[in-house]
Amino acid sequence: MTSWAGRTAVDIAAAVRDRRVAPREVVAEHLARIERLDGRIGAFRLVRAEAALAEADELAGRSDLAGLPLAGVPVAVKDNLAVRGESTRVGSAATPDTPAARDHETVARLRAAGAVVVGLTNVPELCVFGTTEGVHGTARNPWDPARTAGGSSGGSAAAVAAGMVPVALGNDGMGSLRIPAANCGLVTIKPGPGVVPADMGDGGWFGMSENGPLATTVEDARLMLAVLAGTEEPAGRAGAGGRRIAVSLRSPLAGVPVSRPYATAAREAAEALMRAGHQVRRADPPYPVSLGVTALAHWTAGTAVDARGLDPRLLARRTRVHAALGRRLERRVRDGSGQEGLRRRLEPFFDAHDVLLTPALARRSPRSGPWHERGWLRNVVANSAYSPLTPPWNLTGWPAMSVPFGTLPSGAPCAVQLVGRPGSEAGLLDLAGQLERRHPWRRTAPLEERG
Repeated sequence: MTSWAGRTAVDIAAAVRDRRVAPREVVAEHLARIERLDGRIGAFRLVRAEAALAEADELAGRSDLAGLPLAGVPVAVKDNLAVRGESTRVGSAATPDTPAARDHETVARLRAAGAVVVGLTNVPELCVFGTTEGVHGTARNPWDPARTAGGSSGGSAAAVAAGMVPVALGNDGMGSLRIPAANCGLVTIKPGPGVVPADMGDGGWFGMSENGPLATTVEDARLMLAVLAGTEEPAGRAGAGGRRIAVSLRSPLAGVPVSRPYATAAREAAEALMRAGHQVRRADPPYPVSLGVTALAHWTAGTAVDARGLDPRLLARRTRVHAALGRRLERRVRDGSGQEGLRRRLEPFFDAHDVLLTPALARRSPRSGPWHERGWLRNVVANSAYSPLTPPWNLTGWPAMSVPFGTLPSGAPCAVQLVGRPGSEAGLLDLAGQLERRHPWRRTAPLEERG
């Protein structure tokens, strides 16, 4: 009997289109895996078992099944994006438990392409922090369950890394796709503005938040990005070699060092790309000394907008403090001068280089625990100490990826980050594919092998 859990989205969709397997069989197998494993991982806030099976049966009768790029593929959706008929809680007790009247546009595009939504995944409250825990559950790293999956798309990343779904939908406002992807050994891309519908409520963190895929292969990430972007074909490949690649091991935040495993991964990835024919050299972007202050201002102000109208008594203390600081900074952030100033400062660097390669994180993720019950400063320090390399590219709005590369001493995955100019999504995916071919990674965590 063929096992479909753990297979790629590309493989599953091809089999469903060819009628080698029924959508119900694929979805049922993934639901069974969720039931077996999610008690240990905490990826899902809500599992739509009956609804997903009914939708799989409807899909089997679609006249256009043979042309659907994600035919029968089970997907998980981050719990800040509306799924018709389900509430959107955004990790909080303060949000209403009211079913959504319609799908978010990204969810609608996935369903139109044949995907079946099996559940909504856990996030930290209001998607603020780089660890995922709260009143609706705690998402752990399937490779190292003692540690957080990351955030804020932690539940989505954990679901994919555990093989509970082949792909998932998340979003990235300060690294919220790349951080959990790096922790959990996944491929993700934060596209630039306008590639994928954003529309995450008031402000969308002032244009910094973008929706994107979480996948175990570059091919799956490319396919899902194409569906989300509404293009007929996966994002095109942009040439095999000859890119000018800058390698930087420097943290953008002064006083936050990059640990040896992540620095080593970036060096070895640079060597692999050099062997692939690219021009690779060490060069550090001219990060301004004020970058940390700019990032904190936007991070808190975005939360202030999201918290508006919610009962503060139902918010965790760390969220209340974050939002209160943001309210003081919101006017300063809204004029866009901080983001524009950073873009102007970094543009000459990207005139001289096509792509920037960095470590994805500075160190492994914090231990899993009740971070939502801990103080605001402790949370901010922990987040900044391990994920200082992702926020600059939300502030600029430029595309950025996390790609698995190497392993940590614990055996959990390590990762590198690729950053490009506006419009370079296809080129970044191309480079990620070259890394994958030269240094393939294990796609899912061996949870059932551990018992």
